[in-house]
Amino acid sequence: MWFFARDPVRDFPFELSPDPPEGGPPGPWVLHRGRKKATGSPVSIFVYDVKPGADEQTQVAKAAFKRLKTLRHPNILAYIDGLETDKCLHVVTEAVTPLGMYLKERAEAGGLKELELSWGLHQIVKALSFLVNDCSLIHNNICMAAVFVDRAGEWKLGGLDYMYSAQGNGGGPPRKGVPELEQYDPPELADGSGRAVREKWSADMWRLGCLIWEVFNGPLPRAAALRNPGKIPKSLVPHYCELVGANPKVRPNPARFLQNCRAPGGFMNNRFVETNLFLEEIQIKEPAEKQKFFQELSKSLDSFPEDFCRHRVLPQLLTAFEFGNAGAVVLTPLFKVGKFLNAEEYQQKIIPVVVKMFSSTDRAMRIRLLQQMEQFIQYLDEPTVNTQIFPHVVHGFLDTNPAIREQTVKSMLLLAPKLNEANLNVELMKHFARLQAKDEQGPIRCNTTVCLGKIGSYLNASTRHRVLTSAFSRATKDPFAPSRVAGVLGFAATHNLYSMNDCAHKILPVLCGLTVDPEKSVRDQAFKAIRSFLSKLESVSEDPTQLAEVEKDVHAASSPGMGGAAASWAGWAVTGVSSLTSKLIRAHPTAAPAEPNIPQRPTPEGLPALAPTLVPATSTTSGHWETQEESTDTAEDSSAADRWDDEDWGSLEQEAESVLAQQEDWSTGGQASRGGQLRPDSWGDDNWEGLETESRQGKAELARKKREERRREMEAKRAEKKAAKGPMKLGTRKLD
Repeated sequence: MWFFARDPVRDFPFELSPDPPEGGPPGPWVLHRGRKKATGSPVSIFVYDVKPGADEQTQVAKAAFKRLKTLRHPNILAYIDGLETDKCLHVVTEAVTPLGMYLKERAEAGGLKELELSWGLHQIVKALSFLVNDCSLIHNNICMAAVFVDRAGEWKLGGLDYMYSAQGNGGGPPRKGVPELEQYDPPELADGSGRAVREKWSADMWRLGCLIWEVFNGPLPRAAALRNPGKIPKSLVPHYCELVGANPKVRPNPARFLQNCRAPGGFMNNRFVETNLFLEEIQIKEPAEKQKFFQELSKSLDSFPEDFCRHRVLPQLLTAFEFGNAGAVVLTPLFKVGKFLNAEEYQQKIIPVVVKMFSSTDRAMRIRLLQQMEQFIQYLDEPTVNTQIFPHVVHGFLDTNPAIREQTVKSMLLLAPKLNEANLNVELMKHFARLQAKDEQGPIRCNTTVCLGKIGSYLNASTRHRVLTSAFSRATKDPFAPSRVAGVLGFAATHNLYSMNDCAHKILPVLCGLTVDPEKSVRDQAFKAIRSFLSKLESVSEDPTQLAEVEKDVHAASSPGMGGAAASWAGWAVTGVSSLTSKLIRAHPTAAPAEPNIPQRPTPEGLPALAPTLVPATSTTSGHWETQEESTDTAEDSSAADRWDDEDWGSLEQEAESVLAQQEDWSTGGQASRGGQLRPDSWGDDNWEGLETESRQGKAELARKKREERRREMEAKRAEKKAAKGPMKLGTRKLD
């Protein structure tokens, strides 16, 4: 009968990498890269091959195996699994790199900052303090080869081969037999002096001094080189000298050494060390402390190492949002750390959190997301935007807070290229129409016009034909001057989307009316736009064959490339106007402030007003994303006002006729119908003085005087009629 023996190495759930070994500490172990067979996650595998006649080394390796398996500390190399056979020993730990190799790689990339070195040494000293003070163990092997670095840049203490008890249990220190390690032994061990007066930590603290020297100056050639600090920072030199002092009695305890280095002005007293210490204890911190920490974290991330941000800070941010109710404060540091991730990592770690945040009812969360959308919009696919993000974002158009409404409008610049047909051409246009017609904030109306001009190329042909001309025409009648400028610039930026007939019959009449606008900035832009449209019309008139080329984009399908002309126009409006809105919000943070008194455009006497009064926006009491149901009457009024057809925006043909009629009225002296005004042919020499006086007075003063004259004339006529009839008799009826 055959019995098949199982090969423990083959059945081991970890496998060695085919790459050559990375080496390891001087001694029996060889360090290999490896991975877990089930998940492929990287690990490090320390391998010792049992050799005949090397019983002492085998016992040292087995003792190290046992120590590493039983010791658990954040700053000691983390044990994962192990394998012990008659032929070999395998110890699996977290994926690490030897410190010497790590420093060499970083030196080629520019070297380590003092912040990183301070935290790395802090971790090693803390691990040493744990061994000496809590476990009464002497490491007996502190050196560069016994320190490893994980993927987050955390330093881990390993090399437990020659560890022994400080209480004398189990005999004295094991013999190393490795010359490379014996050079780190303190002088009292070399000559046998001072054994009775030294502390249990004295030898390890001497070796710590050797490690500090090597970190800053490179490999230690001989013990005499320790007298010259070399490149060791000045703030660390006094404490370093205590470590390498000849008297072992004065060498400080590891805990005391940490305390000295953490004193004000000390080498380990910096923001990076404080951040790491807080992260180690974040689970037991109060919510207020966490909020303050995350608010200040964003300022420091730029100076922190990239690996630390990716593997140390990011998991804590995700955990704080998922389970700690950290709220909006994690957004800024989260997106800063996200810059260090590749596209695949961003999709896996950041995007699920972002999608979940958009469904939040926290206003601070919503406005932070809108403000920082440009940092993650490139990683969002179209189905996610249309089904999980846009339905929540559009509720911001109805928010009572002007800042949220404004940021919602601006976010459409980024979302529009990813919106589907229904969301872009129907839903979004409905909200834009309401904002431009009814929002009480002039800056928001202006930004709505700016945004519409920039996303106009993404609309389909029918929507462009129905919306753009009407929307920009309405903007030119806005009492807020920047909105009128935005309307003119909108026409100019989307000039390739209009037919020649529309340019001649719909756009130019509107622009001509702005040439007498009271604001010079509006007039200047109007003249520029008029010249541009006239140039196009003239070129087509000279060569009618150019008509097809000029109108090629009018009926073309929506295309991102068509928006190149509108990519940078009126950018000042979005930036500059937002500051005005911010001032309004700061003045009234809880309620939507009323628009400041803006002087209305003066209208020539006797002519209809060119700019109709805007209807105030309907106030919304809900502060949540969910839209409250409105009454039937309000819904009907809103739906009627939100349509982008002629009934809502006004007939363009009527507007053109009205403007032309006004111009004709001006040219023919149409104001002569007003009572009390002389006709030009009745003026004589005596009238020039009055004409000069009238020209010097303002129109408002003239209107007031003429009303007074009419009133006096009417009173005089009534008095004459009353005097002619005589007094009324009793019992008689007054006849009209």
